[in-house]
Amino acid sequence: MRAKEYLFHHPLAFWLGCLLITLGVLSHIPMFIHASAMNYKMVGMPMDMTMMIGMALIPFGLALACYGLMPRLAILRLNNSVEVLNFHIADNSPLTSEHLKLVFALLVAVIVDVMKPATLGFVMPGMTLEYQITNEAVGSLALIALTGTAIGSILWGKMADMLGRRAAILLSALMFIGTAICGAMPSFEWNLAMCFLMGLSAGGLLPITFTLMAEMIPARHRGWLLVALGGIGTSAGYLVASGAAAILEPLFSWRMLWMLGLPTGLIVIALNRYIPESPRFLANVGLTQQARAVLAKYNGKLDNHHNHPIEDNVSANKNSFYQLMRGPYAWITLALVGAGTAWGIANFGFLLWLPTNLRNMGMSADTTNTLLAQSGLLALPGILLVVWLYHSWSSIKTLVLFVVMTAASLGLFIVFDLLQQLSNSIILISTALLLISSSGVIAMLIPYAAEIYPVQHRGSGAGLIAASSKFGGILGAMLGVTGIFAKLGLSALMIAITLIICAMLLIKYGVDTRGRRLEDIQAQFRT
Repeated sequence: MRAKEYLFHHPLAFWLGCLLITLGVLSHIPMFIHASAMNYKMVGMPMDMTMMIGMALIPFGLALACYGLMPRLAILRLNNSVEVLNFHIADNSPLTSEHLKLVFALLVAVIVDVMKPATLGFVMPGMTLEYQITNEAVGSLALIALTGTAIGSILWGKMADMLGRRAAILLSALMFIGTAICGAMPSFEWNLAMCFLMGLSAGGLLPITFTLMAEMIPARHRGWLLVALGGIGTSAGYLVASGAAAILEPLFSWRMLWMLGLPTGLIVIALNRYIPESPRFLANVGLTQQARAVLAKYNGKLDNHHNHPIEDNVSANKNSFYQLMRGPYAWITLALVGAGTAWGIANFGFLLWLPTNLRNMGMSADTTNTLLAQSGLLALPGILLVVWLYHSWSSIKTLVLFVVMTAASLGLFIVFDLLQQLSNSIILISTALLLISSSGVIAMLIPYAAEIYPVQHRGSGAGLIAASSKFGGILGAMLGVTGIFAKLGLSALMIAITLIICAMLLIKYGVDTRGRRLEDIQAQFRT
């Protein structure tokens, strides 16, 4: 195997799989065009043979592409402790043009990842009208998508540890392409199924992206680039989703927003040449020649002068999630999962019901909407503060600070509920603080997880923390149905207490990752 063959293990199978998936999606376009005379309303239309064949091509293409990216089984069975390789020079190298190309490619991947589920809010009104369903029924679409993202974060994280970071990113993009057929589904039930699959693909891309970034970027630039990638990518993803809805929906109906999965997924595939496999993953599975080739391209080389193990390879073949919940990582994993769950409840529960609660407390609808919009604008610069503190001060202290700030801002709403007195200026400040602090928490959680876990469990660890935020969202949606968020003070207290407990665990068991080599971070956990 030549050194440059880390790109694809079976290139023909991968590209044939891509072609079959694309053809499967394109086979749905004729029916969509045929519906143009009816304002693209396809409800009740029978699925023709071309569409049925196309639907069959997509899973077959995914299987082929997966085989194309899969390392040979003999490699996966290697004893990973045969040769230990260190990365001193790579971690001390400056940022190069190759690093910047990687950052750009992964930024595009994050934007595509965020954009896909963000379109849910824009397609739901059109689906309600076309399928003649209730708001409660169409709301189940978001819940199913969120469930898919939670499961996807765990599954793709495990896949990244088994098949590689690059393989998982490209397979996720291919699933994005496949789920574009949602735009041609004639029934609501088919949309539910496809929305779950969309969630599966979207759930894993974000943590895998952070995992690859953490293992490729030099140590002194890693932290701020990880946080900036998440903040900018998330904001840009929502911006692209809203812009596409404003431009395309009036022309082609809500269905076109689903079909954007085809071109956006193909963009990620086209950028694959700028997305290398992680040299740490390659070295861990025994592909040392390929690991050296990647590092050489990025102006680094493996420092092989020290033969003592840096990564803990003894547990490499054991269950990843079992390893994350035991030994030196048990308490930090619990703290991060707890913070992610609390964030999900706050974001998809407390904040979702906040406008209703403010109106019930006597604030007019117009005033409520204006204040929340102003709070959102004030919160936007918050990501810059997070990036600066994470890079210049301390990663763990910054994370703890924003967790405590989130709890404190929720405490202000407890006071409002007790006093039953509203002040527009205080509401504005409190909501802005909550948005700034909670946005900072989610911007740091997955990057921090991608830095602290060992290479053989890094994808699973980042995926687990990402899944916890989605799980919190599911809990938030379910608790909202029970009416818990109608009690402003009680719901705020419940979330705030959880966050304070997590902050205490983070202070005691967390480590600072700022400017440190990944191997040194894992060594501290073992001491």
